[in-house]
Amino acid sequence: MKLKRAKNNPILEPSGNSWESIAVFNPATFYWNGTVHLLYRAVGEYERYISRIGCATSQDGLNFKRLDEPIFEPIEEYEKWGVEDPRTVILENTLYMTYVAHSGRSGPPRALFPRLGISGERKRVILSERGIPRIALASLDNLSSLDDLHSLPRRFRRHGCITPLGLYERDTVLFPERVNGKYVMLHRPRDWVGSDYGTDLPSIWIAYSENLKDWYGHKIVMKPEREWEAEKIGTGPPPIKTEKGWLLVYHGVSADHEYRAGAALLNLHDPSKVIGRLPQSILEPEEDYERIGDVPNVVFPEGAAVLKDRLFIYYGAADKVCCVATGDLDMF
Repeated sequence: MKLKRAKNNPILEPSGNSWESIAVFNPATFYWNGTVHLLYRAVGEYERYISRIGCATSQDGLNFKRLDEPIFEPIEEYEKWGVEDPRTVILENTLYMTYVAHSGRSGPPRALFPRLGISGERKRVILSERGIPRIALASLDNLSSLDDLHSLPRRFRRHGCITPLGLYERDTVLFPERVNGKYVMLHRPRDWVGSDYGTDLPSIWIAYSENLKDWYGHKIVMKPEREWEAEKIGTGPPPIKTEKGWLLVYHGVSADHEYRAGAALLNLHDPSKVIGRLPQSILEPEEDYERIGDVPNVVFPEGAAVLKDRLFIYYGAADKVCCVATGDLDMF
């Protein structure tokens, strides 16, 4: 089972705008009022490598028109070094966005150091300034404001970080509805490994909340199992509700640091239970735009939309561009 790439990939590339001139990648997606909204991570320079979030829209899910200005950028102390890798859900008539917040330097990626001539003392300083990423939450309470995209930067409401201080987190998604009266999230605490945690590798965990701020009941849902995910796994887009269960598209990283996408099905009433999991990846780096970039050999799924019973998976390729691949929901 493989997803089919769009012929017009990449659907977004770096532009002449200063804030998105070197990379646009890892897009979140939501469908509202007949329009696919793509919220993507954008970088405009390598030295500080501070990410912002831009917005593009489409009627067919393939051809996008974007705004010239970011819709979300660092303001608070906990995110001053960048806002990255958004995931979005419409939950109880509110748009919620989880994102990676950096209070310390986030990049550039180590893979870029040789190309940028970063070595010696400069490399030591950059690495010493790096902080521990956390997950923060923002919301858009009035969805009608999506009719005026230029107003979005003023309308997002920040709720602060929702993962503990000192816990390294990059991959967190909310479910698009409550399950058994509780909010549910999947996350990947990188350092919860070892005998105390029941896993030798970074895995996908589930947690519950009454208020979207305080989370409890943390439990492993999935661990790395296959060769193509031998280093770690993490969430992709928010789970998609189907008649058979919650469809979870996730990413896996192999021992040689190649990023692929996989799929699993979780129980509708108890999503901590895995109904099934495909043994092979559904998307892997093959095209030049996935193999050559700021971080090579990466397909990183973050957004999903269902249009006319067809599944659209939006992903970042090589930490450089935004792409989309499609498949029938029945294939899962």
